[in-house]
Amino acid sequence: MKNFENLLKKYANLVVTKGVNIQKNALLFINSPIECSFFARLLAEEAFKIGAKDVHINYSDELFTRIKFENATTETLSDVPQYEVDKYNYFVDNGASFISISASDPSLLKGIDSKKISSFSKSRSMALKYYSDKLTNNENAWCVISLPTKAWATKVFNDVSEDEAVDKLWDAIFSVMRLKSEDPNKAWEEHCNKLDNNAKILQNYNFKKLIFKNSLGTNLELELAPNHIWTAASEFTKNSVEFIANMPTEEIFTTPKKDGINGIVYSTKPLNYDGVLINNFSFTFKDGKIIDFTAEEGYDSLKELLNTDDGSKYLGEVALVPYDSPISNSNILFYNTLFDENASCHLAIGEAYPTCIKGGEKMSDEELLKASSNVSLVHEDFMIGSKDLDILGVTHDGKEVQVFKNGNFAF
Repeated sequence: MKNFENLLKKYANLVVTKGVNIQKNALLFINSPIECSFFARLLAEEAFKIGAKDVHINYSDELFTRIKFENATTETLSDVPQYEVDKYNYFVDNGASFISISASDPSLLKGIDSKKISSFSKSRSMALKYYSDKLTNNENAWCVISLPTKAWATKVFNDVSEDEAVDKLWDAIFSVMRLKSEDPNKAWEEHCNKLDNNAKILQNYNFKKLIFKNSLGTNLELELAPNHIWTAASEFTKNSVEFIANMPTEEIFTTPKKDGINGIVYSTKPLNYDGVLINNFSFTFKDGKIIDFTAEEGYDSLKELLNTDDGSKYLGEVALVPYDSPISNSNILFYNTLFDENASCHLAIGEAYPTCIKGGEKMSDEELLKASSNVSLVHEDFMIGSKDLDILGVTHDGKEVQVFKNGNFAF
């Protein structure tokens, strides 16, 4: 690929400077698949150039993960060593920024007992709750990005050779990350400003509820939490460090009212959940709770997800993404939530972001629940956007405003 090395360096610089906005004498923690080690090292170099005090790279190995799930007992998989907890807690307590490279094989754990997977995920979420709470409260800067791996690329482009699939996925990522522009950092500033402006429009309306409808059968009334905040792109840590949690990002999101959701919603893209694909599914809601669900593929995994805890049958996020956006227009199904959620309006099962409620970052779990925000060990986005999706906003005085028409913003 022409200028590949140059694009890689642009990518690394963008993630370090705009993604986590690393500060001088700060710590950086990088989660990376072993296949992406070359880029993890590039990120480390960029961070050190800027003046980072130290960088820690935490590698994972998917092939070994598969071996472990095939051979280890559920009890062993559910045992999270204290040293693993201490590692994350140390870095989060010392103000580290966190970069995670999301590039998993969408079918990694296909055929593995769903109860074994859910037990592992729940135990890990419980063990690392202190760390994850710090990030969802924006106490530390964090950023999730993606890189091609052979297993992922061949799932996305299954009609070409392995090498060509990887090249095509690189090209797609470089495009949607705006890295082909002369100045990616400037392009991202302009993009973030546009998203922020739309968030301000939604905030000024202060909608009581949103009504979603499309030809698939989605007919959902979703109330928004009192004192909700519409958020987009850039966020700030408690020390006023600006960062971008997801790159790419096209979404504007906020918190639903936990018990204020009624109707039915249909998925429009597969969900890659813990290495298992869940496809063509639907949820029926009554007073905020999922009371029924269907799935043509991955039913057992979806059932385990919904049974994680008390909050996993409720929603924690509603996000608006225009159908006419760069990732959607690429006409690529990525089988990766980071990308697919930014090609489509989506909802999230489970945990709500405390920062989407006024004063939420200072609230306890009990206080968040009283504020109509959801609390859970999980947060799983699923896509509901389509080219014919209409969204009607209803204000507290009963005024109706067309928010989306035929998949795109109506204002």
